[in-house]
Amino acid sequence: MSAGAPPLENRTLREQVADHLREEILSSRLAPGEELGEVALARSLGISRGPLREALGQLAAEGLVTIVPRRGAVVRRLTHKEFIDAYQVREALESLAIKLAVPRLSAGEKAELHRMAEEMERAADAEDIDRFFEINRRFHARLVHASDNQKLADVHGQLVAQMARLLKQSVELRGGMAQSAAEHRAILEAVDAGDPVRAARLLEEHIEVPQRMLRSVATNPIPDPEPNPNHDPEPNPNHDEEPSADGR
Repeated sequence: MSAGAPPLENRTLREQVADHLREEILSSRLAPGEELGEVALARSLGISRGPLREALGQLAAEGLVTIVPRRGAVVRRLTHKEFIDAYQVREALESLAIKLAVPRLSAGEKAELHRMAEEMERAADAEDIDRFFEINRRFHARLVHASDNQKLADVHGQLVAQMARLLKQSVELRGGMAQSAAEHRAILEAVDAGDPVRAARLLEEHIEVPQRMLRSVATNPIPDPEPNPNHDPEPNPNHDEEPSADGR
C-alpha cells in the first residue's frame, strides 16, 4: 500500500476497495509476490475486513491475486505460459473486435484513433514509455469498444488487467516504441480503407510479435516490473498480530 492512503468513502465499498487495490497492483506499487495482509490493509483504508475480503475475492477472480491458505492474498506472478496464453486470447478478441468495429466506426471515431496514433508517435520520439503505453491502452480499448459487443469488451478488459504489469516489456519484445507506432498506423490505414479483414490481419501480426519473442525465451522466467521507488510496503501483519477467530 502507498503510505498515507486516504480512507475510502462508505459507498459501493467492495468496488472502491477492489479498484484501489487493482490500481496499486497494476502500477507495481504492490509487487508480484507481495502478501496483502488483511489487518494492515483494513487499518490503512479505514474499513472492516469483510469488504476487504470481498474485494480480494474479486481480484482473485480477475487473476490479479492468489488466495493462499494461512497466508491470505498474494499478488500473482504470470508465468511465461500464462503470458503467452493471455496474448493468444487477446489476439483472438481484438481480431474479432476490429472486424466488428470497422463497419461501425464513424468519421469522428476514426479521427480520434488517428489522434491517438499521433500521440503515440510523439511519445515514442520523446522516449516517454509511460505516456506511450497509456495511449496504446486507450487505442486498443477504443477499437474493442467500437465493436459494440459488451461481453467482448468485459472479457478483454479483464484480460488486459491481468497482463498490464508486464505489457510495457512488450516494447522490448517488438523492437521499440517507434516500430509499435508504425504498426498502429498500418492498422489505421486498413480501417480507413474499410477493410476489416486486412485490419484484423495487421492487428493479429501486431500482437503476434511479442508472442514469438516470448516463445523464444520460454525457458527463462519473466522478470517482474521495476518496483515503484516511492512505495513503502507495509509489513505482513501475520508476523506480529494474533490471528483472528477464523484463523486468518
